[in-house]
Amino acid sequence: MKINLISDTVTKPTSGMLEAMMNAEVGDDVFKEDPSVNALEAKVANLFGKEAALFFPSGSMTNQTAIKLHTNPGDQLICDKYAHVYNYEGGGASFNSGVSCKLVDGKRGMMTASQVEAAVNPPDFYHSPLTSLVCIENTTNKGGGACWDFQELQSIKKVCEKYNLGYHLDGARLWNALVARNESPKQYGDLFDTISVCLSKGLGCPVGSVLVGSEEKIDRALRIRKILGGGMRQAGYLAAAGNYALDHHRDRLVEDHTKAKVIGEVLQNLSYVKKVEPIETNIIIFEINENLISAETFVQKLEEKNVYIIGMGQGKLRIVTHLDYTDEMHHIFLSILEAL
Repeated sequence: MKINLISDTVTKPTSGMLEAMMNAEVGDDVFKEDPSVNALEAKVANLFGKEAALFFPSGSMTNQTAIKLHTNPGDQLICDKYAHVYNYEGGGASFNSGVSCKLVDGKRGMMTASQVEAAVNPPDFYHSPLTSLVCIENTTNKGGGACWDFQELQSIKKVCEKYNLGYHLDGARLWNALVARNESPKQYGDLFDTISVCLSKGLGCPVGSVLVGSEEKIDRALRIRKILGGGMRQAGYLAAAGNYALDHHRDRLVEDHTKAKVIGEVLQNLSYVKKVEPIETNIIIFEINENLISAETFVQKLEEKNVYIIGMGQGKLRIVTHLDYTDEMHHIFLSILEAL
């Protein structure tokens, strides 16, 4: 039995999701004539209390589109040093939008309002880039699935209003944060100008992310998506998976969080584990005591047992629980850890 804990993107559609996909009513979405895509976009926009939404092939493309919506070439965005838009989108901010990133040294991928304000360049000082956007990631990937404090997000919003900055949320794993913190999509819709949410991570869809915002911004996003090559034709087969997941897979995320915390407790009690980061959602980041065993050897030993995890550099390893990680796999994995 293969136990793949590299990411929550490794899942395959459930039987119910496959049935929904096979029965989807489709059209040509490039002409905005796919009823399943239109239904998904309306559903997500309504969830967040936004005017409009747009379906994308990937979360990186939604984030890159949002950055372009909020900036002009030569501008600068503010984000945490762990942010996905900086670390894991291939330098897209500079390539696609011609903007630079001012990195903030936050805690577990989360910065404070005072740090954000200190990072804003004086708008009348033309020697420095014009600050025009703040990007937030919730939950934080490199921060170990950490959830932002909502009051801090509200305080950052005030900074954005003070300096006339755009406010974008990379909500790739926002569904996990909403469940963990008992928050609502509407709260975030009221706060952020644009939000990207992923369907292919915790919700278990094969493909897709959605960008939400005002009607004016989503109209512009449609053109940017075209330029980036993101227009798809009978995309309703994919959108149907998203519609199904929103109805059936959101509440079950608590199961992933529970399993992650149990794994963390087991790791914490093992002699060869140096440190386990706090666990709030479905991501476990930990360090191996390399005086006893190297991280590479540890990963190799797990692979010999048909268990797969991922390294994040600097001696850190990551485990991600997900829809396809069953109770049986969970018991087997815990036994393997304790027997190593």
